Amino acid sequence: MSEPTPQKPKGQKSEEAALTEGAESSENSQDTARWTNAFREIASGNALLSLLAVVLAILIGGVLIALTDSDVQDAAGYFFARPGDLFAAIGSAVGGAYLALFQGSIYDYRRDDFVSAIKPLTQTLVFATPLIAAGLGVAIAFRVGLFNIGGRGQIIVGAAFAGYASFAWDLPIVLHVIVAVTMGIIGGALWGAIAGVLKARTGAHEVIVTIMLNYVAYYLISFLLRTDLLKNPGSSNPKTPPAADTAVLPPIFGDAFKLHWGFIVVIAATVLAWWLVDRSSLGFKFRAVGLNPHAARVAGIKVERLYVYVMLIAGGYAGLAASTEVLGTTTSGFTSGVDAGIGFDAITVALLGRSTPWGTFAAGVLFGAFKAGGFTMQASQSIPIDIVLVVQSLIVLFIAAPPLVRAVFRLPQPGARAKKVVG
Repeated sequence: MSEPTPQKPKGQKSEEAALTEGAESSENSQDTARWTNAFREIASGNALLSLLAVVLAILIGGVLIALTDSDVQDAAGYFFARPGDLFAAIGSAVGGAYLALFQGSIYDYRRDDFVSAIKPLTQTLVFATPLIAAGLGVAIAFRVGLFNIGGRGQIIVGAAFAGYASFAWDLPIVLHVIVAVTMGIIGGALWGAIAGVLKARTGAHEVIVTIMLNYVAYYLISFLLRTDLLKNPGSSNPKTPPAADTAVLPPIFGDAFKLHWGFIVVIAATVLAWWLVDRSSLGFKFRAVGLNPHAARVAGIKVERLYVYVMLIAGGYAGLAASTEVLGTTTSGFTSGVDAGIGFDAITVALLGRSTPWGTFAAGVLFGAFKAGGFTMQASQSIPIDIVLVVQSLIVLFIAAPPLVRAVFRLPQPGARAKKVVG
């Protein structure tokens, strides 16, 4: 007779079932940890931090708008009698300001036809075009560890080169545009290369050199604008002659919009910057030097030569920004103030874009929207355009202080990981 099968006590699970449940529990825990880690990587990433820095700056800008609004100040005087009036005034002031900013930079729904309604977006892209180009020059220098704040001087010299080629040379229409744009790039590149050569040969700090070169460029062009080389003979002001029609960047969508082909050129320049930094062997050397120049030198990379190369490229992008300005936006001639703050705004654009080509492109469009919408906000809501400058400055502050942004939005610290659960 066969022995009877031993019976398990009631309520006691078999060893196989316990192992199965343990494995499932371990797998679920690992899945949870995996998704938690993914969330932490997203939450601590540069893109999200940049976005939240913009959001935080806009929120603080809204507080400043409310504090400076006369209706809000009046309603605050009788807050305890009718508190609802204060909140209504705050909503009207802040909402009206940012609605005007949207209408002046993206889409104006008050217009009768779509062409007129979308015109603010094209104006945003016009403002963004030189910001993107100059910002790319700053961003590429950042990747090598160089703080290029000489965009102003590089833009001024690039504008002189492009402007001279546009009114002094008589060339066929397509060739004239290409030559004038190229001359602007060459002018900016040569001016940027001065800082690169001094950095490579003497060890001079690029910040000091580029600051000084900004002043040299400004006063040099101011002098040349009073000579026959650049001055318009028909004007008593220190201003260049207008660009020839054959050298002007044509509008993309016709005369109804001011958006010109310089924006298309800047898109191509962004693609080129992406390929150069992330896909080319020269870009690999740039990144290696930016991470550790001493280790790069030990690995056989000629660091000093790369300093010259990167400042050539950075200056060339600033020269491209100058070309789009004098050949596309301001074709009636320019003065020594042709930079119009673009050189310094480009630093902010590069910082917000985290020194990446496409991040810089997006940041340039955002700041272009601030420029385009700021004027509408000032005209329609009587809000000082300085508020927009404050928002831009706050963006820089928060970009420079990621721990502050993480603390405000309760984001995890970078490098934090969920604990691995062992089943």
